Amino acid sequence: MAFNKEQFANLIEEFTVKTEQLREIAADFRYDLRLGLKDPDQSSLRMLKSYVGLPTGKETGEYLALDFGGTNLRVLRIKLLGEGKFEVLKKVAKPLKVEGVYDFIGADSTAEEMFDFIAELVDEAVEGDHTTKYLLGHTFSFPSEQTDLYNAKLIIWTKEFATPGVEGKVVNDLLKEALHRQGIDNVEPTAVINDTVAVLLAAAYKQPDIYIGSIYATGHNTCYLEPYADSADAPMILNLESGGFMKLVPSRLDIEFDKASEKPGEQRLEKMVSGRYMGELFGMALAELLDEKGKNYGFTSIDMSNIILDESADKAEVVKIVAAKTGKTIETADAEMVRDLASALVVRSARLVTASFVGIIWQLAGEGKAPKQHIAVDGSVYEKMPLAKENIMRALSELLGEEASVVDTVLENGGSGLGAAIAAAMSQK
Repeated sequence: MAFNKEQFANLIEEFTVKTEQLREIAADFRYDLRLGLKDPDQSSLRMLKSYVGLPTGKETGEYLALDFGGTNLRVLRIKLLGEGKFEVLKKVAKPLKVEGVYDFIGADSTAEEMFDFIAELVDEAVEGDHTTKYLLGHTFSFPSEQTDLYNAKLIIWTKEFATPGVEGKVVNDLLKEALHRQGIDNVEPTAVINDTVAVLLAAAYKQPDIYIGSIYATGHNTCYLEPYADSADAPMILNLESGGFMKLVPSRLDIEFDKASEKPGEQRLEKMVSGRYMGELFGMALAELLDEKGKNYGFTSIDMSNIILDESADKAEVVKIVAAKTGKTIETADAEMVRDLASALVVRSARLVTASFVGIIWQLAGEGKAPKQHIAVDGSVYEKMPLAKENIMRALSELLGEEASVVDTVLENGGSGLGAAIAAAMSQK
């Protein structure tokens, strides 16, 4: 069977965001930002305060960094040397769950067990030294309610975590108690930040003119330094939880996908742009072309990446991937369309993410011109997905015109650890 060309053209059209629409999305994002600054309840952006500004780049000393973003835990001992330089002196990494051996994230574990396990890793990172004083910064990537740099209360576990006794508690308190139980009173947790904030801190430590930090990977989120130009408040990094931005026009397939998702009606931007969902949307569209509407093939963003990278005349790799996932053998002409379909989804993703960046750039510019800046981005989609980077740059040009010449993006891929150490250093101010 050959694909229906008209059906294919309609699918591409559904996933295309024209310049005018893009401009509207950026303007709506800025509007939601401004609304959220006055009253977060009125905005689809959460505007969470981080209680930290930007580093000067002159922070120095030895700090501990705990990177707690998922099942794989990392504790690093980092020496900040100032002038944007640093050295990782020790790194300890262990999963919180090993099938059949231990499980600290299941409903049968306890908060005490989980944090005792973390304290043991900290002990390894300081190599059993219980006298030298260390401040510890903590990148904690779960929804938290924060009242200052130290106090972050877990609102709700996500990412399949179910450990009882942590929700509603200040995570640094639980960590402090566990360290005390193990006689590690020389380590003092002082700062908790979100992973997006960590990306911004790490990048801003290394070079000037960085005000926006973003994660563009399995999930998606952005933070920025709000200058509070019209008020007496000190500039502070705000975590937008921008994956929840709602003022978008989803395609027919986005709506179908959302209805069947774990949390319908939530995380609209994230569901349209992030690596976790892109493969599924691509599979839904391909199922229609293969006359198997509603079938789930389990495509991933890595499959999409490999499909886009196949520039051969016979598209052998595309044919192979489609056969492996769907059990169908397609012609070269159809393989071309499959590649175009994957490309269209990636291009749309990059354009929508850029519109959110531009909304922030307009907010930072106020009534003036866009300030010179590098947007710090971490994540597999940004780093590895073909077409992502160049379409971010293209969309910046479309929306900012001549001012796009002062804006670019930089990869910051060690942010979670370094950012936590910098937050610990800044907690002394």
